[in-house]
Amino acid sequence: MRRALLWCLCLVLLPLPAAADDAILVFTRTAKFRHESIPVAVHTLRQLASDQHLRTDHSEDSTIFTAATLAPYKAVVFANTTGDVLDAPQQAALQAYIEGGGGYLGLHSAADTEYDWPWYGELVGAWFDKHPPGLQTTHVILEGDAVEPVQWTLTDEIYNYRRNPRPFVQVLATVDEFRYEGGSMGEDHPIAWCRAMGKGRSWYTGFGHDATVYADANVQALLRRGLAYATGMTPRC
Repeated sequence: MRRALLWCLCLVLLPLPAAADDAILVFTRTAKFRHESIPVAVHTLRQLASDQHLRTDHSEDSTIFTAATLAPYKAVVFANTTGDVLDAPQQAALQAYIEGGGGYLGLHSAADTEYDWPWYGELVGAWFDKHPPGLQTTHVILEGDAVEPVQWTLTDEIYNYRRNPRPFVQVLATVDEFRYEGGSMGEDHPIAWCRAMGKGRSWYTGFGHDATVYADANVQALLRRGLAYATGMTPRC
């Protein structure tokens, strides 16, 4: 029943602003809650990218969000960002970058970011609403091109969202609320999805609160898939 999706990208941490066409930007600024798993998330992204000859520039400096600085990147990753992390000109630069053909990948609390910016809510697909206390164990069910549903068990902090994103995105995976306490979205609880934004691409997963999640082979497969789509290496998300 388990199936790993085999995409790989290479990320190497280098100083800014030495961006080139073989680079992505991993952004981890937090203005609210800060996840202890952020270093593990960045390290995992680097490992997953190792076979695709891409590097990563990792920053928490929002001033790099300008048209000139973002233009060379294949994708921007919001890895457990929280709160209001960009001002109005920086928001405009990110929006122009994505709609002009850039890529976005959001991890976990990327959905707990920029609540006062409606366009960002559409980019990520759905904003965070609340979560059950502690870590919960449930089944994850992949959707899409599987011959039959592909399921595995995962333990993490599981977000409830302010809306079900399904009408607006392509859902890639859901969680089974009947296997844990505190779900509020019912029988259809998306946890990973993607969408086009203008000429660009957006991919998001709610996984990534707990550091141990990044060692899960199925989560790594999802992240490879997300990186491949966000960077434009594959049209399939």
